[in-house]
Amino acid sequence: MPRFVHSIRSAAAVAVGLSFLAVPAHAVQVGADTEAPEVRDAQAGPILVGHRGAAGTAPENTVAAFKDGRASGAEFIEIDVQLSADGVPFLFHDNTPARTTNVEDVFPDRAGDPITSFTWAELQQLDVGSYFDGRFVGEKIPHLDDATRVATRNTGVYIEIKSPVNSPGIEELVAAELSTDPAWRKLVDADKVQVLGFDESSNRTFAALAPDIELQQLTGVVPGSEVLAEWATFVDSVGANYRGLTAADVTRVKDAGLVMGVYTVNSPEAVQSVVDLGVDVVTTDFPIQNSRYLRGIPVFPGTAVEISGAVNNPAGDDVLPDAGEYVSLRNVSGSAVDVSGYFLRDAANTILRVGEGYVLQPGGELRVHTGPGTNTPTAYFNGMPASVLNNTGDSLGLWTPELRLMDVYAN
Repeated sequence: MPRFVHSIRSAAAVAVGLSFLAVPAHAVQVGADTEAPEVRDAQAGPILVGHRGAAGTAPENTVAAFKDGRASGAEFIEIDVQLSADGVPFLFHDNTPARTTNVEDVFPDRAGDPITSFTWAELQQLDVGSYFDGRFVGEKIPHLDDATRVATRNTGVYIEIKSPVNSPGIEELVAAELSTDPAWRKLVDADKVQVLGFDESSNRTFAALAPDIELQQLTGVVPGSEVLAEWATFVDSVGANYRGLTAADVTRVKDAGLVMGVYTVNSPEAVQSVVDLGVDVVTTDFPIQNSRYLRGIPVFPGTAVEISGAVNNPAGDDVLPDAGEYVSLRNVSGSAVDVSGYFLRDAANTILRVGEGYVLQPGGELRVHTGPGTNTPTAYFNGMPASVLNNTGDSLGLWTPELRLMDVYAN
């Protein structure tokens, strides 16, 4: 049995003390950082992994996000590694720099170029924090080794080998780092490193190079028993999209002798749903909030406004004028709340805002639409030309103008 399996809480331990909390988690300011994180109770639930550090509360794959993940007390933070044009391992998710950097300002003609076509020196000229919020201006693309400067024996690292076809030789480089670099070796010896990836061929290559490192096969959906049996010859765990996951899927994975992980589970309600299915590992953009949930601590105590629902795929055009997709906000307090300037951020960091002059009375609701329309007391239209909500499911954070996270919702 692989070492990682020994670290998984038993199904009985996971079930103990985990009942759904009606009140969603504590309001947290972006960039929360503590040097001495509160470690979660080992019996509080599944292993918790902060996705891209803590992509819900800080710019993904940055040192700031890694610190948020560590502050949550999560057992691991997850990072994405690629190779620069000159062979330097750097941490970045997308295949191009456009979404999360200021590449159009620095290299105007290269926004659509492969991120791996940039040298390390060029990558260091890019800002990867300002797209998220002005507080993070100046955040740089980290080196692989920067993760070790944040990781601890309590909060280890999941290393996803991202798009290996674009980074030839990355498996050998990562294996060598984990074997020879003292900081990585210390984490490996403490069972606080795991490598993962969607590319089966890459995973097989890595398994042959570093058989002592825990390895996870990522997948959209859980395959049949024959495929799982084959995977079990070279990996220790499976990581699947939680949407559509069934109890039968979990059973097949465990019957194959593999650990069952899921991604990217962002709301406490969604976390509870996968806990009920018996998963072993939960990856989330919001490790601070979901760590609190798993420890039985109110996630947003005293919150006055929550996300009450979302319509991602309405009939007709998603941005049909005066209709189309929207997110609903509800005042759950006993007093009127001015929600002017509140904003919603989805998993792709798209923003939907509430305009000025909107005050919700107790029990009142407001629809925040993506597309164009005529504003009314119960509907605000952002006037965007295209839909932003993922029709197959999305997650949303509700923020105040002062950058306080008030609620997390997933559908």
